[in-house]
Amino acid sequence: MNKPLPVTIGHSACPHDCPSTCALDVEVLDSRTIGRVRGAAANDYTAGVICAKVARYAERIHHKDRLLKPLQRVGAKGEGGWREIGWDDALDLVAEEFIKAEARHGSETVWPYQYAGTMGLVQRDGIHRLRHAKRYSGQFDTICTNMAWTGWFVGAGAMRGADPREMAKSDCVIIWGTNAVATQVNVMTHAAKARKERGAKIVVIDVYDNATMKQADLALKLRPGTDGALACALMHIAFRDGTADRDYLARFTDDPAGLEAHLATRTPQWAAAITGLGVEEIEAFAALIGRTQRSYFRLGYGFTRQRNGAVAMHAAMSIPAVYGHWQYEGGGAFHSNSDIFGLDKSEIMGTAYRDPAIRFIDQCRIGAALTGDAEALSGGPPVTAMLIQNTNPANVCPEQRLVRRGFARDDLFTCVHEQFMTDTAKLADLVLPATMFLEHDDIYRGGGQNHIVLGPKLVEPPETVRTNHFVFEELAKRLGVADRPGFGLSERQLVDNMVKAAGHTEGYDGLKRDRWIDCQPPFEEAHFLNGFAWPDGKFRFKPDWIGAMAPNRPPDSLGLQGPVADLPAFPDHAELIEAADASHPYRLATSPARQFLNSTFAETTGSRSREGAPELMIHPEDAAREGLVAGDIVTIGNERGEVRLALTITETVKPGVLVHEGIWANTDFLDEEGINTLTGADPVAPFGGAAFHDNRVWLKTSA
Repeated sequence: MNKPLPVTIGHSACPHDCPSTCALDVEVLDSRTIGRVRGAAANDYTAGVICAKVARYAERIHHKDRLLKPLQRVGAKGEGGWREIGWDDALDLVAEEFIKAEARHGSETVWPYQYAGTMGLVQRDGIHRLRHAKRYSGQFDTICTNMAWTGWFVGAGAMRGADPREMAKSDCVIIWGTNAVATQVNVMTHAAKARKERGAKIVVIDVYDNATMKQADLALKLRPGTDGALACALMHIAFRDGTADRDYLARFTDDPAGLEAHLATRTPQWAAAITGLGVEEIEAFAALIGRTQRSYFRLGYGFTRQRNGAVAMHAAMSIPAVYGHWQYEGGGAFHSNSDIFGLDKSEIMGTAYRDPAIRFIDQCRIGAALTGDAEALSGGPPVTAMLIQNTNPANVCPEQRLVRRGFARDDLFTCVHEQFMTDTAKLADLVLPATMFLEHDDIYRGGGQNHIVLGPKLVEPPETVRTNHFVFEELAKRLGVADRPGFGLSERQLVDNMVKAAGHTEGYDGLKRDRWIDCQPPFEEAHFLNGFAWPDGKFRFKPDWIGAMAPNRPPDSLGLQGPVADLPAFPDHAELIEAADASHPYRLATSPARQFLNSTFAETTGSRSREGAPELMIHPEDAAREGLVAGDIVTIGNERGEVRLALTITETVKPGVLVHEGIWANTDFLDEEGINTLTGADPVAPFGGAAFHDNRVWLKTSA
């Protein structure tokens, strides 16, 4: 009989833009082939559980459509004509185009553009080393974290919170602003454990009945952008009913008396009219957390998708301060642990030679920048050359028509380093094939948990595929900056230097042996029982929206963003959303699909077959009024453009709210225009960001 070949298990970390940063066990079948991918059972946050799309990673790394050779455009942009080109010739071409562009317009005309297609610190952030060495335009990152981080930081003064593993020790887990079943599966692992072992209740707050809402004991379906009103009503009830912890408030918060007076008119009736919830739902939620000391608020990135997101996050995280939940294990709140890891990326990023006079361009305003908007360009030269890594802006960025128009310019040279022929790659002049995470060395830190995790190279990449690090290094040689600090080092050397500088003396080798480092602060620090991270140690109910030095504050050259004057003095509902009107009677949320991760996995058969096709959810009342039936093709639009979609009629959504789950490739839509045709790039107060779930649209039946 044939015996099965022994399977080697390699250890890594999920590289994708998800707060879980799961520790992985990977079947290595041979030097170039992987089998199944599993969550590491030995890691007490991952706890052996990962999402289905990453478990199927062999489908992606061995995909028949993966890019394997450098390609140079032949013919007009976007027509699909390509010829193969060797790596040396391709990199020579990039360097030549960058040098020519710089000679015409100065160094700021070159804009290296990247984001979080990999969360590995070396492969993601090394592009900044080239940026700073060459004095190319800077990038102000606004596509993901800004509103949530700002709202949290102005209250707590630091980006940390109660140990996320404490959800398993909670008596009430509140999952607010994240579809955890789809986007943070480990949150559900620990919440479900609390329910099974402790009888804990799970409360889910979102804008539609997604997969996480279906797991809830109490599901609260809000109108989009009204989270702050619910938060205020809960705190009003706490003061009204005597469930506010006045001793805790006196010791740990800045102005409880002012907050109580402010909330006097923020009644459940007031909040019900704004949120669309019933008064009885709000009262029941308040009663639950009022009698449950171990109430744990897991606050997600949904807060970054609305124009009043910073205000809403601050209001939501104020609740456990009013009720005193922070004092108890399994209580308090958590959004991100990004402050706890102590890793200095300055060598990787080349920050020592960053010129503060070099302009920044808002990542989300790429459409305006590439089409010559002077404000978006900060008064500087046009962008005429780009290197794009780890992101797909022609698909994922707002104001898609503007973005694609910018990429179509004949005077713009674009090099895209990618794994598949994405919507952005199709518009490039040069496409370079990139490695995947199991084919290179890197290191990861889990913002949604507490571990630094090593991701060593486990298999060899295809012979013609190169790492991001290789591209930075080779371009540095051709552009004359390879002698600068940080260049000339391998990925392992950069990881080793950074880990040792953080006090882990065994560096890369020690981390490879141990697989991860648990960086969770002590209970008192994580729960702010030694004081919040402000000079007076007080949680701020009265945030300093203008002066706070939050981690995502815009550079001084860009200044404050959005309608800062409209931000409230205390937690509140801010009327900053793109409200429906007579011409645009629907609110549109562009929520994440379970089988995709941003635009990643939209190319794999397993994910595509499970998602089906791009669809638009509408409530039965709205469908009846519009005379629509399931499967009808409708057009939704606003001043930014219009998109055609097939209709799904469901009570999953509220009346007046439309939901589209994605992100599907533009080419998957009937007119090859994606959903971000409809999303706005206007900066959100006070520190910028794009409100992807905050759009008003009209709807009509397609011809």
